[in-house]
Amino acid sequence: MMSRHSQQKQLIGIAILVAALAVIPFFANSFMLSVMIMIGLYAIVTSGLTMLMGYAGQISLGHAAFYGIGAYSAAIVTGTYGLPSILGILAGIMIASAIAVIIGIPTLKLKENYLALATLGFGIIIFVFFKEFKSLTGGLNGFFGIPSFELFGFSFNTDMKFYYLVWLILLLSILFSSNIIHSRVGRALRSIHGSDIAANSIGVNIQQYKLKVFVLSAIYASIAGSLYAHYVSFINPELFTAMESINLLIMVVIGGSSSIWGGMIGAIVYVLLNEGLKDIVPAILPSVGGEFQIIFFGILLVVILIYMPQGLAPVLGKLWNLIPFGRKKDRPSIEKKNEPKVSAGGSK
Repeated sequence: MMSRHSQQKQLIGIAILVAALAVIPFFANSFMLSVMIMIGLYAIVTSGLTMLMGYAGQISLGHAAFYGIGAYSAAIVTGTYGLPSILGILAGIMIASAIAVIIGIPTLKLKENYLALATLGFGIIIFVFFKEFKSLTGGLNGFFGIPSFELFGFSFNTDMKFYYLVWLILLLSILFSSNIIHSRVGRALRSIHGSDIAANSIGVNIQQYKLKVFVLSAIYASIAGSLYAHYVSFINPELFTAMESINLLIMVVIGGSSSIWGGMIGAIVYVLLNEGLKDIVPAILPSVGGEFQIIFFGILLVVILIYMPQGLAPVLGKLWNLIPFGRKKDRPSIEKKNEPKVSAGGSK
């Protein structure tokens, strides 16, 4: 349980983060705003994955599929049928939830590598669906003409407006996840992560909790996908491949699956490094193609797993706790004037 001082420092940290996020658009150019939007979208997905992996101990390599389901649901509902944007997001949530239940019931009985392979196979099936059902999704030619996101008549048609929308949803997602993790459900998930047998012995319905957190993580991915479709106004099946699921997994590992903030931290590090490598690598090695980025993140993943297996979030948390503000200084004890002094050998 956190001490009062730790809780105060955490609230101060959140307040500083919110204040920084509020002023960033006034100092950032359009490119930096687009980068921050992509960080926010990825962080929404990884927040759900953090609960699934870090707290329930279930590895998924198919979450790009749920990301794509949200994107195509929003695109079809708003682009093809001209319905309100919120209905597109709700359609994505319902479809992703239903598929997560259908897929989760059999696959979540598997463990470790078998579960990862099963979810990977699911992701590949969904990718093939996006590619082959051209009349519905546009196939590899893509889906064009997705309108801007609108809510109650207000259009998020600029990068600044969309930036605030995405990061507000992300912070609400993290807050919701935090409430779950610190509740009875969170304790049940941690017990499952520790040992299925031990959790079952104390009356935890293992399959039910695994399925619930799997569905919730799918909903997070679907919402992010719907927002992504409205932001870029064009989607293509190549955006939702198995490699994208692996990239999401890398973000969670980099940030730290044991912390609810790990998904956001991992998304920040991944996107900033990815954008930096696009400029730095061609300048140093002109003949090297995009495969260098895959190699770089593979090496980074190995280093993180060896030297920081809990990810960056705990390290940053320790650094934050070293900052001394808000700590009460110990008061020097005041010696009573009238109290007689006693020597080591006894009283005089």
